[in-house]
Amino acid sequence: MSPTFGKCYDPTGARYGIPTYPWRLAPDGLATRRQLRARGLRPGGQPIAAQIMRQNRRRGGVQVAYLYPLTGAKPVRPMTPGRRASLDRAMTARRTCPNCRVDAGYCIPTSLGMCVTCAYPEEQRTA
Repeated sequence: MSPTFGKCYDPTGARYGIPTYPWRLAPDGLATRRQLRARGLRPGGQPIAAQIMRQNRRRGGVQVAYLYPLTGAKPVRPMTPGRRASLDRAMTARRTCPNCRVDAGYCIPTSLGMCVTCAYPEEQRTA
């Protein structure tokens, strides 16, 4: 058994407190939040049943994804008109430049705090 596999394999939960499995080797009947969402389900308030762990060589640590049982998962709540309107307003606010008040057509980068045209006006004139 490789050291990486051994570090990520703890089906009893003795080392990490909850059962831990290596990436792609989780038992059937458990799913991550994304896998549940792809099936039209949500965790539904149930506790975490296990976790998947994988070594991340680039960052020097580990990546963890929590697993939930499929048996207790509930269907995703339907989108209501009020919720849709609220999300539309939030996305419009993210796309609107605070300087020129124009809808940029993309989400304004938080690193700039304004649209690219306002952030780099010299480069826009030459183009």
